[in-house]
Amino acid sequence: MRSRYRLAVYLTGATVARTGDELSGPALLLLGISVDGSAATGSALLAGLTIAAAAGGPLLGALLDRSARPGRLLAWALLAYAGGLGAVLALVEVPAAIAVAVAAGLLNPALAGGWTAQLPHVLGGTPLAKASALDAMTFTAASLAGPGLAGLVAAYAGAPAAVAVAITLVAAAFPAAWSLPAAEAKPARPIRRQLAAGFAVLFRNRALLRATATSTVSFVGIGIAVVCYPLLGAQRLGNPGFGALLLTVLAAASLVANAVLARRPPPPDRTVLVTTGLLGASFLLAAAGHDMVTLLAAAVLAGFAEGPQLSALFAIRHREAPPEVRAQVFTTAASVKITGLATGAAAAGPLSTLSVTAGLGAAAGFQLLAAATYVVLRTSGRTRTPSPARAA
Repeated sequence: MRSRYRLAVYLTGATVARTGDELSGPALLLLGISVDGSAATGSALLAGLTIAAAAGGPLLGALLDRSARPGRLLAWALLAYAGGLGAVLALVEVPAAIAVAVAAGLLNPALAGGWTAQLPHVLGGTPLAKASALDAMTFTAASLAGPGLAGLVAAYAGAPAAVAVAITLVAAAFPAAWSLPAAEAKPARPIRRQLAAGFAVLFRNRALLRATATSTVSFVGIGIAVVCYPLLGAQRLGNPGFGALLLTVLAAASLVANAVLARRPPPPDRTVLVTTGLLGASFLLAAAGHDMVTLLAAAVLAGFAEGPQLSALFAIRHREAPPEVRAQVFTTAASVKITGLATGAAAAGPLSTLSVTAGLGAAAGFQLLAAATYVVLRTSGRTRTPSPARAA
């Protein structure tokens, strides 16, 4: 019973914190527009937060790995992140607000990889594969609730209120993080060696390298598609709101897929490859579709791929990463994926000026490239470092 309670607290805290994180992005965009009427200010705030997240992941993960009470360090990181968002809200000068957003973004991996790395400590009798699927569902639930909540609060109470709600949700997860159990004692070593050990695991372990490289390339395509969907709704369905609806359908399908597969998760390595191919097919279907039924089918197919892909990535990282560098593996891999997503979103602008079809075609092309990356790394002649579980 206690183990079930711990897992429930973990999942609840993760959902609340990640909803606040998903809410903060649209809220900062709206806040920037409300400050000076320019979308460039909002995008600069969001870009600062995102870029810093990619840089802060390895160090934050290494600190969590060194800590005997990683839950408490995680809790303070959440509180500091919420405080950083509060400082952005309080500042009047735009350059100072962007600088604070960059500083706060260094702690953002705590909400993704830092939290997920603590999952083995709360499993109890729950199989790791099932718990990974449930953990992935917290991301999907947050992506469903966060943007909609940001728009609703901003519409009725203003953009500053939306940022305040994001701050409240992130801070509300503090008790759940604080209550996470202690980790096993680890031998102390200099932080430089700790960081080097984490990077060595990521690059030398073939399964981890394959999953990380494949998902990063895949996320470049996903970043392109996310930008293209609203344009798709505007050009082919007559309203950009329909594009947002397609993204909601995608997230809902992802949630359903993970809920079904949590009962009997498929082999994670194969799932990464299969779901990457399904994502490519969904983007091609969306590029060819001109009616609501076809576009909805494409969104559902993308959701059926994206959710299980995330669950499979978590399962591979838990299986392959040694306990002494697990948090660093998760936060570093999450940071790399964030970089891929941001790269895709940036590339989507020039591509979408050509046509939405070109943008979605490029998104599908990156899925093909991701699948090729998986195959090349799988057939590589180098010997893969065995995981601790397989070695045992």
